[in-house]
Amino acid sequence: METNTVVTNENGTVRVTDGPLTTPAVREGSPALLLNEIDSRVVKVRPMATPVDQISRMVGARPASSMIVDYYLVDAKVPETEAKEGISKIQGGDYGGFPTYRLVAENSDAIAVTETLLLPAVKNDREEPLVLYVVAVDRSGETPATVICLNGTGLEGSTLCDAGARIVRMGRAAGELDVQTPQFEALPVKSSNYCQIFKAQVEQSILTKLSSKEVGWTLSDQEEVAIMDMRLGMEKSFLFGVKARLTDPRRYDEVLFTGGIWNQAGNRFSYPGSGFSHKTLVSMMRTAFTGDCSGSARKVLMGGSGLIEQLNNLSFSKVVGAMDTVTYWGIDFTELRSKFGTLYVVLNEVFDQCDHANDGLIIDPQYLTKYSHIPFKVEHLDLKSSGVRNTDALVATEASCLVLRHPNAHVRVEME
Repeated sequence: METNTVVTNENGTVRVTDGPLTTPAVREGSPALLLNEIDSRVVKVRPMATPVDQISRMVGARPASSMIVDYYLVDAKVPETEAKEGISKIQGGDYGGFPTYRLVAENSDAIAVTETLLLPAVKNDREEPLVLYVVAVDRSGETPATVICLNGTGLEGSTLCDAGARIVRMGRAAGELDVQTPQFEALPVKSSNYCQIFKAQVEQSILTKLSSKEVGWTLSDQEEVAIMDMRLGMEKSFLFGVKARLTDPRRYDEVLFTGGIWNQAGNRFSYPGSGFSHKTLVSMMRTAFTGDCSGSARKVLMGGSGLIEQLNNLSFSKVVGAMDTVTYWGIDFTELRSKFGTLYVVLNEVFDQCDHANDGLIIDPQYLTKYSHIPFKVEHLDLKSSGVRNTDALVATEASCLVLRHPNAHVRVEME
């Protein structure tokens, strides 16, 4: 009987010596090879029914060394803010021949030294929007920012604008001798999610051939039903699950529950219950692709039957129109194009089952990440030898979670 030895080289490569290349040897030397093959078979089981799980598998999962996944929410610095109170002149203040003003913003972290700021609604005598230059920022004092007005000719009074005025951040203006610039204040925020252990079990009288090598695993009718039910359950947890942990008082075992991406989405768009009009559609597209929601120019809209029905009832124009069906990640989408970006629309039956028939979720696949502590695997249980039942069992297991790394790039669509 030939045996083989799996040897890992110094450079990380693996070789097999003293025997043929067998499935156990491959499993020991490169376990991901077999697991990836299984995952490629799983995605072929009714992909249209579980689009979130399907996309996350096709994009690829990141390995997680723990059931508790820590990750960072990365957001761009806010492009604009508002004046918390009127921008008033500082008596006796002067900076390079320009009078100085006191600026208190709603989001003070958005204002940094050497930045230029635009007041779109405030004009000078030439009907030009005012442009301010930040000369000082005092985070601890009563004057968070000191600014000068670069084009304030003809202005009268001690106040440039009232509270609530829109302030748009523009480019920095450094001096010739400047080497450094103020650091970017919007640091990534650490967050976490729990990997949930999902399982499905199939029992048959003869499953010995399935336990010999996982790559040869094929889906019988009974197995396909079990895997489909498992994926539907995962889809619901990935969408609407609640992050929690429990110590079972009976078994003294810890159970982790994964948090769904519905609650992770950073933006919301609501439409009137009276109906979804063409104007509403344009507003939704604008929300999905501009401002804080900017990300990829192509995103996925999955929704319940009520929302999809309202979209189907719209009469499209040359500006916003429904194109032909396209296939990505094994899913057939209806392509919805606009000047803002492109949405790939698909019905997700899970929304109906979870009482969200009139709602939807716009996700940016580029910022959807799956973490797997236990990749999808199939194990054989010999229940007959253990004295449980006169059957063999096939158990599918996966411990994973989904996270949105750029929350503002994803939008919840809800009916008012």
